Amino acid sequence: MAGGKEYVGVMKLHGEVVYEDVIRAFKEFLGEIFQKPPLKASVKRRVRVRTVYYAQVLEAEGRTFLFQLGCQAGTYVRKIVHDLGEVLGCGAHMVELRRIRAGPYTEGATLTKLQDLADAYAAWKEEGDERLLREVIQPVESSVALLPKVYVKDSAVEALCHGAHLAVPGVSKLDSGITPQSLTAILTLKGELVALGRAQLSTDQIMESSRGIAFKTERVIMPPGTYPKAW
Repeated sequence: MAGGKEYVGVMKLHGEVVYEDVIRAFKEFLGEIFQKPPLKASVKRRVRVRTVYYAQVLEAEGRTFLFQLGCQAGTYVRKIVHDLGEVLGCGAHMVELRRIRAGPYTEGATLTKLQDLADAYAAWKEEGDERLLREVIQPVESSVALLPKVYVKDSAVEALCHGAHLAVPGVSKLDSGITPQSLTAILTLKGELVALGRAQLSTDQIMESSRGIAFKTERVIMPPGTYPKAW
């Protein structure tokens, strides 16, 4: 849910606008933008800051524009389209929107047809063959491919599974560049996902410390009892 998103969409302008002006308007929405969610939204309507990583027009036909846009989680693309219309002075609305990436998952590499999933499940259930099932079901670790990672000692795993925070002595190794408040994947030395945690210290501070809380556990993924109790 916290990963960046990528979309392709169709925008319809309410008036005639020079093509070059539309291109320039899209560039104005790159970087950090202030955005208030639309009336029909699942969150509180308050102004917030979101980041647009890239935005470009792919095709145009009359007043209809096909565009591609990459943005931070929680960005309302239809609101961007509405605001683009305001900037252009003619008004605009979104005709169609398709999400083509969410975090590490993309249309081309990770989507599976429901029929293929059903067939793979049937092959496993009826014949005990899990080959197809392993092809269509992603391991949970794939969901944190884009997050920084910290690897913990086996002795710390069970405590984390019960919701404990990760203290510095439990850290075995970690990625460089972690900063305070970074959402981080907490894994075993075998690469199994244990939990998601919020960093309290930077990578350098953790490496230099001998005690204290390094990560506050936000969500436990691994079931308790997977690793032996160590306290």
